[in-house]
Amino acid sequence: MHLDHFALWTTDIERLKTFYATYFDATAGDKYINPTRGFESYFLSFAGGARLEIMTQPSVAGERPSQGAPAPGYAHLAIAVGSVEQVDALTETLRAAGHVIAGEPRWTGDGYYESVVLDPDGNPIELTV
Repeated sequence: MHLDHFALWTTDIERLKTFYATYFDATAGDKYINPTRGFESYFLSFAGGARLEIMTQPSVAGERPSQGAPAPGYAHLAIAVGSVEQVDALTETLRAAGHVIAGEPRWTGDGYYESVVLDPDGNPIELTV
């Protein structure tokens, strides 16, 4: 068995698609639209084989009450970028573009080198080696 994909709800599907394509080289498939439900989604594919589904529909609530605040369910998405230097560089690229850095680059107690950035909807992304 393997994890097929991870899914996120969003209020702005195009903004989220652009964010993951720009900073994580994700490739978007064709947009799926169900006009009856007002549901739309994209599957984003990453070079390592992972996929992320981003979804929207009219009933999706606005942004989280507190950007980055823990909520039941989703904790974070971890994306391995290749090296300590790449974690540092991508963190600075995202900071310069105005994205929230929720955790500065650091070695964790369990041996990971990581930083944490919030995507445009406030979802935490852990950048790892």
